[in-house]
Amino acid sequence: MNFQQLRSVREAVRLGFNLTDVAEALHTSQPGVSRQIRELEDELGVDIFVRAGKRLTGLTAPGEAVLPIVERLLHDADNLKRAGADYAQQDHGPLSIAATHSQARYALPPAVRDFRGSHPGVQLQLHQGSPKQVAQMLLDGEADIGIATEALAQYPDLVALPCYRWTHAVLVPPDHPLLDGAPLTLQRLAAYPLITYDAGYTGRSHIDEAFEREGLAPTLALTAMDADVIKTYVELGLGVGIVASIAYDDERDRHLRALDARHLFAVNMTRLALKRGSYLRAYVYDFIESFAPSLTRKVVQRALDGGKVDEL
Repeated sequence: MNFQQLRSVREAVRLGFNLTDVAEALHTSQPGVSRQIRELEDELGVDIFVRAGKRLTGLTAPGEAVLPIVERLLHDADNLKRAGADYAQQDHGPLSIAATHSQARYALPPAVRDFRGSHPGVQLQLHQGSPKQVAQMLLDGEADIGIATEALAQYPDLVALPCYRWTHAVLVPPDHPLLDGAPLTLQRLAAYPLITYDAGYTGRSHIDEAFEREGLAPTLALTAMDADVIKTYVELGLGVGIVASIAYDDERDRHLRALDARHLFAVNMTRLALKRGSYLRAYVYDFIESFAPSLTRKVVQRALDGGKVDEL
């Protein structure tokens, strides 16, 4: 048994059983991939994959049982490499962060700036995606750290740690009727077309729940993943915007006005997630604490070991 056999099995499942894609991902030939899989099956004495001729079409029942073990072995092998690199290279190496647009655009820059100043030998890689894509990048080993508000706490193979709480704000042009000084209510908001986040992004579920509780069905003029896109269309007069309060800046957004909406929508929690069982190099702990000071190395290590982390 060898790691190339295990990688062939893992990639075959990850890439939808397409051996051509597997061969490309592993920088080898398709017959080589087939041979590696067959050799592992022969050693185990069971078929891991269902076949239709020479094509793989799915996992057998033994394959379903074997796959988590294969993934765990490869994950532990990566941890061994990271542990060795941690002592051999100290403060040099890659750090891959997956985050939603709102986190990458508004929350991460100060932490990235400070971290780069103190760890110039670390190569930062920033990936953006939906909350589900962020989670998948962590699960696939493509990212070391994931940051999002939605979804991360729903995956048992991830450790999701609370970072900070935030609220929504309502954005309007400077001459909008909602700026008349009267209290902001859901009923008043529902009288205008709304521009806000796509479902599953940046606290959108709390926005929907608030209107549903009041029996209101506002008109959604437009939804987007990106607060900057939302602000652009609010400026054009297409509707009233609802965004994360961190996305509004008085200086930068001079053509808009913000109304505090914390009394209308539930408070949101941004979380930082790690793959369960991961070995973290020392500088990864440093970055985490730079982004969320409450997440000290001791707190993070306790969570990775299965301990409980208190909510903020």
